[in-house]
Amino acid sequence: TDLSVCLSGKRRIKPFLNRSEQEFVASRRDTVLQTLKKLKIQCSRKEVPNIALLGSGGGQRAMVGLLGSLVELDKAGLLDCILYLSGVSGSTWCMASLYQEPDWSTKLETVKDNIIERVKGPEVSLTDAMAKLKKYYYGKDFFSLTDVWAVMAVTSYVKEIDEHALTEQRNQHKKDPFPIYTVIDKQCKQSNEQNPWFEINPYEAGYSLTGAFVDTCDFGSQFHKGSKKKHQDEFDMLYLQGKKLCHRKMYNCFTDAGISICKCMAQWIWGRKYNFLHNMTDEAVHSTILQSETRDYIDAGLLQNSPFFSVLREERDIDLIISLDFSQGDPFMTVRNAAETCKTLNIPFPEVTSGDKMKPKDFYVFKGQNSPTVIHIPLFNVVNCGDKVEDLRKKYRTFQDPYSAEMIADLMEVAGKNISNNREKLKEQIAAVIEEKRFSRFNTFLNKDSFRLNIE
Repeated sequence: TDLSVCLSGKRRIKPFLNRSEQEFVASRRDTVLQTLKKLKIQCSRKEVPNIALLGSGGGQRAMVGLLGSLVELDKAGLLDCILYLSGVSGSTWCMASLYQEPDWSTKLETVKDNIIERVKGPEVSLTDAMAKLKKYYYGKDFFSLTDVWAVMAVTSYVKEIDEHALTEQRNQHKKDPFPIYTVIDKQCKQSNEQNPWFEINPYEAGYSLTGAFVDTCDFGSQFHKGSKKKHQDEFDMLYLQGKKLCHRKMYNCFTDAGISICKCMAQWIWGRKYNFLHNMTDEAVHSTILQSETRDYIDAGLLQNSPFFSVLREERDIDLIISLDFSQGDPFMTVRNAAETCKTLNIPFPEVTSGDKMKPKDFYVFKGQNSPTVIHIPLFNVVNCGDKVEDLRKKYRTFQDPYSAEMIADLMEVAGKNISNNREKLKEQIAAVIEEKRFSRFNTFLNKDSFRLNIE
């Protein structure tokens, strides 16, 4: 079976956007155009920039930080300029909460208040947690540490068991950015193959750079040579949020069990699913992927803690990337690693020069020829934190108990300042990208006209 042929419209390996995403993008670009007019930024329909907003991993710090950033983007009138919203790990906790609400960006203040009220509230009861764990255990072929982590750890931060399916979001978010959740293929990572980045959106799930995709409702079902052999129910949003991996936190969740838990960790698996590419043939996909019946999908932060490669697909044609970095440690590692990997893979990306990682500023712009412009914004910086950058890093660690109400409010404010303080700079860079597209179109026109005259 050749993967180049769509089989029943369910699986494909062609580097194009599926019809639903194409329709979404076309509609969203109209929204962006109207927003630019409100901001008094000159732009024609053909010059509308494709802008992607990225949220890095970072546990509850990333969840709260992304929420605070989005709130301020909305207040600045810039949220409706965003075409794609993509997240890793803790940022997906925020995304999952937002996308529960249809067209959340039209009522973000209310949605934000509801999310904050929930995460400040009581934890999921042990009875409900055990009932959910039982559902996971008996409801599918593979029960793994991802299930346990989702139920016993993630719920302690998000304070709910979200049983909605990702496909339920179809046609509910025409006024919101297009959501992309990212993980990585564990086996690809371990073998250093150049295809580990895996994305999941309401319509498709698959390998970002190869372009091998399956309908999201069939992701996890058993396939053989392109035919579905056994259906598995679609995973829910709690499980998707559970793709965040942390052995240490898992151990803390089961202190009473002690060393037997450690043995389970050594034997158990993370995020195992049936491989929808099993025994298919195509030169674009490495043979080891095609041969295996199952694949393990884990937290993307273990390789690249920001979802650059979900939006660097050539067919998405991104003009501007806004990278919100909520990482612990070096705030330039994500963008620097992305640049290095892109150089290896011959993917257009600007050259990155790191700033002072101990005293970063709040706004960096990286530009390159024929590549997207990248704006990089570290969460804690000398502008919004003064001389307390290191103190805040220690206060808001990735692995610690859920934040208090006061900590959440303070972190929302810190993250929000990174947007409100740079509102005009963001508008300037959007305008600059539009000007570059205008100049590029003009040069293309001149070259075509010159070619026609020479022919005549």
